Amino acid sequence: MKFYNREKELQLLQEIEATSRDYSQMTVLVGRRRIGKTKLLLKFIEDKPAVYLFVSRKSEAILCQQFVEEAERALNIPIGQYTHIASLLEHLMRISLIQPFTLIIDEFQELENIDRSIIGDIQRVWDLNKDRSHINLLLSGSIYSMMRHIFEDEKEPLFSRASHIIHLQAFGTNTLKEILHDYNPNYTSEDLLALYTFTGGVAWYVELLMTAKAWSCKKMIDTIFREQSLFINEGKNLLIEEVGKEYGIYFSILECIARGINTRGEIENAIGVKEIGGYLSKLDKEFGIITQHRPIYSKPASKSVKYAIADNFLTIWFRFFYKYNSYIESGNFAQLKDIVVRDYPTISGLMLERYFRQRAKEEGKYTTIGNFWDKKGEHEIDIILVNEQDKLLRIGEVKRQAKNIEQHVLQEKAEYFLSLYPQLATYQQELLALSMLDM
Repeated sequence: MKFYNREKELQLLQEIEATSRDYSQMTVLVGRRRIGKTKLLLKFIEDKPAVYLFVSRKSEAILCQQFVEEAERALNIPIGQYTHIASLLEHLMRISLIQPFTLIIDEFQELENIDRSIIGDIQRVWDLNKDRSHINLLLSGSIYSMMRHIFEDEKEPLFSRASHIIHLQAFGTNTLKEILHDYNPNYTSEDLLALYTFTGGVAWYVELLMTAKAWSCKKMIDTIFREQSLFINEGKNLLIEEVGKEYGIYFSILECIARGINTRGEIENAIGVKEIGGYLSKLDKEFGIITQHRPIYSKPASKSVKYAIADNFLTIWFRFFYKYNSYIESGNFAQLKDIVVRDYPTISGLMLERYFRQRAKEEGKYTTIGNFWDKKGEHEIDIILVNEQDKLLRIGEVKRQAKNIEQHVLQEKAEYFLSLYPQLATYQQELLALSMLDM
């Protein structure tokens, strides 16, 4: 698959590289696995003097030997023998005095698993040499909690050392449209919704489907939920290292959320465990796997909280692969696929709401984006868009089929919402009936 999007990130990386010719720069690139970090970095260093190093779990001495070989090949100069990464970095920074270049260390967080002292040694070398060298140091990592710990914990050696921290996001809605059009110019809204639902715009998943010629909703389901599918163990592979030894209870919580059991009380009842607040807090704040949703304009301390898995693919994985693991173990993929087809309209309807909220965010027109529900569950609004500066309020209902949207019901919900927030009554108001026709 060709290289798509990332124009803003490439532009920022270009600007950082230009600055590094005067003063060394340390940039951190974070994002979940499969999001396209390595592809972005390799695209950036095309036709540039650069050294790319990948950290695998080996001894420091063996890694150094591999790093030296790669640096000598890339820079076309002898480096020498090193057994400590910090010492090698110091040598490379000295080389940059007369030969500026970009140094990429991919999966940087793995250095902490090899030897925690390495990070402290790198900090010392960086502080001593950064002001007189001209190296563009790019550090990439996939384990969100570890990268955040290394660079954002004030007790850690590299705290505040990075000049920039770039959080790489999944492809946006327009990019998904572009990709699907390139492969299937006659795609339908159902195909686009399926691509968004199953991949969430994660580059590797999109590429797998496009390469497999899975350009329609049906073919995507056939490709993802088949024997030997690369997606079967993907959720487990992504998360076990992130959440650690207690992954069992974390996975149980995530399965509940994926099934629509999304309040703390409901989850505790479902899994038979009390006081899961600590687990929910870690999934949210430390791991970034779930998000909290409150009714728009509710107070931050409001207990009216619903949880959602932030990642579309992980929602699908826990909803189907994890929940129905026994079907996979017994090789009963036909029945698993039947369940997916049965439940797809429901879960894709929820993803359609997420699609429109994400698209609104990408448009950059609104100061507040959210949804609303009351305590009794009688007045639920799928999407609310507010522009405080231009005094604009849009209240919308989202359904897969436009015929299922009842305008008078939406009007009643809007009136109830405005009765709670009369300060919005003077805004220019618009009711939105959003369906797959509007994608």
